[in-house]
Amino acid sequence: MAQTGPLSGITIIDLSRILAGPYCTLLMAELGARVIKVEPPQHGDDARHYGPFKNGKSAYFSSVNRGKESIALDLKSPDGRRIFERLLDNADALVENFRPGTMEKLGYGWETLHQRYPRLVYAAASGFGHTGPYSHYPAYDMVVQGLGGVMSITGHPGGPLTRIGTSIGDLGGGLFTAIALIGALLHRERSAEATKVDVSLFDCQLALLENAIVRYTTTGEIPGPMGARHPSITPFEAFATADGNIIIAAGNDGLFVKLAHALGRGDLAENPHFKTNALRNQHQEALKVEIEMVLREAGTHHWIGVLEAAGVPCGPVNNIAQALAHPQTEARNMVVTVDDPTMGRLKLAGNPMKLSDFADPPARAPAPDLDADRDRILGELGF
Repeated sequence: MAQTGPLSGITIIDLSRILAGPYCTLLMAELGARVIKVEPPQHGDDARHYGPFKNGKSAYFSSVNRGKESIALDLKSPDGRRIFERLLDNADALVENFRPGTMEKLGYGWETLHQRYPRLVYAAASGFGHTGPYSHYPAYDMVVQGLGGVMSITGHPGGPLTRIGTSIGDLGGGLFTAIALIGALLHRERSAEATKVDVSLFDCQLALLENAIVRYTTTGEIPGPMGARHPSITPFEAFATADGNIIIAAGNDGLFVKLAHALGRGDLAENPHFKTNALRNQHQEALKVEIEMVLREAGTHHWIGVLEAAGVPCGPVNNIAQALAHPQTEARNMVVTVDDPTMGRLKLAGNPMKLSDFADPPARAPAPDLDADRDRILGELGF
């Protein structure tokens, strides 16, 4: 059953698999859209075979496909194509993340579908998009993290190459596809014209480089990994304490003065090497030594209390268990439950998009088994 939200009444046919496309349609489902996954018979979405598993079923798949429906169709068979085309008769959008050219080979490329279904928005997420010399190359998350430059600025100077701890290549693609799809649906409502959304995971990595691009284009210096510090704000990094680490984010001169006095080192605020952010950036290593000399006198918990009282943004470096146990996580309903008939109760990430007019329930519908909704969907279509 689709959740209530601003996209209630919108039906999305989801041909995507694994992560980028399914993450896009998960967000759409969280906003109220009805999402019908069309999967290959027998095997289904590849993600159904990725761990971790519980009672023989993929919890990975469940984490990005909850609240959707599933029907298995062979799009190369006459029966499968007939059902698929009937689904498109009633759909608002189609989402796919095949390699460019795949849908055209099936006879369902944008040009063909747009002529037959003029109100159907078409959203495609692929490694390199539908144009350019690399458009037909396959790409996974790790590939675009490397090609897009993100991996080159991750980790510590001189250390081994480091993948970002989440699949930012796929997740970034899914996020941008969802944003563009919502924009295309709004455009259709205003103009009665459907459009094609073409999102490249490689493009998304470039878009997520933040200030690394402007640092290079303005200075000519190629950014590299900087560990747990900000490239242009100081002090804005992780510091060692007596029993662990603390993040301190003194994002302006006023906060630095508060930090210096909270640490009992008002002299740091008067030091000519540290008077401005630009100067602190130049002398980052020396400033870090001075700050850590004080922080190592007590534990992380002590310093968080001191700095919070002084109004200095700070926090511990939590592991996943600690992050999920944080009181703000519960207060914001960022862990929801899913009761799966095979796996039992699962705890999954909640919806960060809070909307005042719509409920954010603590439970969600489970991810569908392969072809689980076939009979009901066929009945709705009149078969």
